Amino acid sequence: MVAASSSLFLIFFCSLFLLFSTSGAVVPAADTFQYVNSGGFGEFDSEYNPNYRPLPPFTTPFQLCFYNTTPNAYTLALRMGTRRDRSVMPWVWEANRGDPVRENATFSLGSDGNLVLADADGRTVWQTNTADKGVVGFAILPTGNVVLRDATGNYVWQSFDSPTDTLLFGQSLRIGGPNKLVSRASVTENVNGVYSFVLEPKRLGLYYKTMRYWSSSFAEVNKDNGDLVNATLEVARTEYVDNYFNSLRCRMSNSEVEPTLDLDILRYNSTLSYLRLGIDGNLRLYSYRQNTRGNAWSLLFTLFDRGVSERGRRSRMSLPDRCGKFGLCEKSQCVGCPTPDRVFAWSEDCVAKLPGCEAGGFRYYELKGVDHFTVKYSAGTGPVKREDCESKCSKDCKCLGYFYHTDRSRCWIAYELKTLTRVGNSTSAAYIKTPIR
Repeated sequence: MVAASSSLFLIFFCSLFLLFSTSGAVVPAADTFQYVNSGGFGEFDSEYNPNYRPLPPFTTPFQLCFYNTTPNAYTLALRMGTRRDRSVMPWVWEANRGDPVRENATFSLGSDGNLVLADADGRTVWQTNTADKGVVGFAILPTGNVVLRDATGNYVWQSFDSPTDTLLFGQSLRIGGPNKLVSRASVTENVNGVYSFVLEPKRLGLYYKTMRYWSSSFAEVNKDNGDLVNATLEVARTEYVDNYFNSLRCRMSNSEVEPTLDLDILRYNSTLSYLRLGIDGNLRLYSYRQNTRGNAWSLLFTLFDRGVSERGRRSRMSLPDRCGKFGLCEKSQCVGCPTPDRVFAWSEDCVAKLPGCEAGGFRYYELKGVDHFTVKYSAGTGPVKREDCESKCSKDCKCLGYFYHTDRSRCWIAYELKTLTRVGNSTSAAYIKTPIR
């Protein structure tokens, strides 16, 4: 009984000591900082052709900067590359996408261990919420992970837990944590775009808004009845000597099997590779060649890269925006602008006329052998008669058309049309709403 009491007292004392030692930890004065967004701009090429101000925190080849693509709207971001590369340097992490700061904003680390981005008026725009949590230091690691660490070297906070549109080597997407990348809206508009790359329990998926246009096909997930728990950018070894692959390696909850998405043969120093979800919804892998002058970045893998699907890549026709707001795609080319009368030559001005909501104010025109970009990766509804599919679209003011497969009697309702794909299959057809003139 005495021994048990002594053990309990020892555990209690150690816990109390740990609590007080953590809460009492402070960042040494020499390691605190405050940087002001002011002064001249940098001279070297960076992604999106912005104005930028480099900050002192730098670990080759990563540096924190303030940058803007519209006047007086700055993002605090991590840039990858060095000026001796003479190459455009990409932004691989951002703190405040969609909530820009102005001239004279500050980025600071106080003695309490909280990392704060504040606007010129003092408003806190972004922070790590790590005040009084044992932080003693800040660092940019050689991997590009920005970290706050405690006295034992553990990470209290890390940028790897808050990706934007980019995954660096060794960085993970996790179920129950950061599980997706979100595209940028445009070159000039730094807000969240319409595309996302998502880790889900049964798949990796690409989405246009809520519509899936690609997903992984991991047979291991169904075979072992397991769930994916994380996906990490790393090197996958093969049975062939000196033939390794960049890969997005997934771990499962109840199996040692590790499904992988291969991202082409390893070249250069893969630890300085990054996976990017682009503005156009495509997924690309870039690798960095150190100590080169010019062309430091090499594009190794593009998911949608072929006229037809082959070896891990998919046809560009599967991209929702391949033909803009509306268009017919065939063999990876935008070949037509469908109208009720005929198919005209495609141009960027091609749009479907909005049918309106008035009952009897619209009709449908048929496009045979055509599919929507969502059909392959969503089940649709059915079996259902085509008349019932049409009725469902007609009763929905937001529906712009429907897609129907006669061989399976399945129906897909479309709220956005965008790129339609010629499939050369007489059992597939599109029915587009159009106003009655």
